[in-house]
Amino acid sequence: MLKPPLPHNETLRLKSLHALRVLDTAPEERFDRVTRLARNVFKVPIALVSLVDQDRQWFKSRTGLAASETPRDISFCGHAICGEEILVVRDARLDERFHDNPLVAGEPGIRFYAGCPLHAPDGLRVGTLCLIDRQPREFGDSDRDMLQSLSELVEAELASIALATTDELTGLCNRRGFFLAAPRALAFCQRNGHPATLVVMDLDGFKRINDELGHEAGDRALVDFAGCVLKACRESDIVARLGGDEFCGLFTGSTAEQLRPAFRRLRERVERLNEQREPGYPLGYSTGVAVFDVNRHCDLDGLLRAADAAMYEHKRRRAEGRRSA
Repeated sequence: MLKPPLPHNETLRLKSLHALRVLDTAPEERFDRVTRLARNVFKVPIALVSLVDQDRQWFKSRTGLAASETPRDISFCGHAICGEEILVVRDARLDERFHDNPLVAGEPGIRFYAGCPLHAPDGLRVGTLCLIDRQPREFGDSDRDMLQSLSELVEAELASIALATTDELTGLCNRRGFFLAAPRALAFCQRNGHPATLVVMDLDGFKRINDELGHEAGDRALVDFAGCVLKACRESDIVARLGGDEFCGLFTGSTAEQLRPAFRRLRERVERLNEQREPGYPLGYSTGVAVFDVNRHCDLDGLLRAADAAMYEHKRRRAEGRRSA
């Protein structure tokens, strides 16, 4: 058996996959409809929408298969995402890459495989729409054309998810995207005993920028601040614009103390940004921090309320400090 190689752009590919915020989400009819259609059209027992994560392939939709994921190093789809063409394996037992693969020797007993790469909206390959049969078979040009057409339906649904969960102005998660991704991250931390910290950030003086310089300047301030936040965070952090001038970040595996370097990076980036901005209109921000505690926060909403309360207290203290000065 040959393990699938890593694509040359693996880091960017994983970033693109995770940005979709679709991994580990519930089944959806819009994807299940396509796999049912694929199974009926090609008369195969199994059809999957497979997304290839770092160490696994996870099935957003599966028809004819009970498993929700399998290890990446034995996956056929891990091979398929390495090229643009549909990968066809007519008889896995005769293919040196797969003849002794556990998925061939054992359940589900793969003999035939056809996988069409699926692209994220940025064009990177994140998974496949694939067909599996327990018997060898041929796969002609018309079959390839049909599978390609069905894969384009899946890609259109992935694109619609990206649009629905992304803030159009800044490119960050929007509120919907955050509330889809963050609960799963919190649940993972809770199961594995890892810390998680929520930070909310609110721009200071944003209304004045909008009122006196115009909405275009206000939009530019939001985009600039979003860029500073992104560059101060890790790729694994879930960063969002919740609305207006309110931003947040969920930092898994980190306590508030461990986030000090990130806070410092953000402060330094904003200070450098202010050197280039209009005189008299610097960007400032207030923060609120809440460390997840299962005994105090029953869910994400409770954690967000705690962080909001801390942020408004921060704003109040800063305002009192300015008045005293």
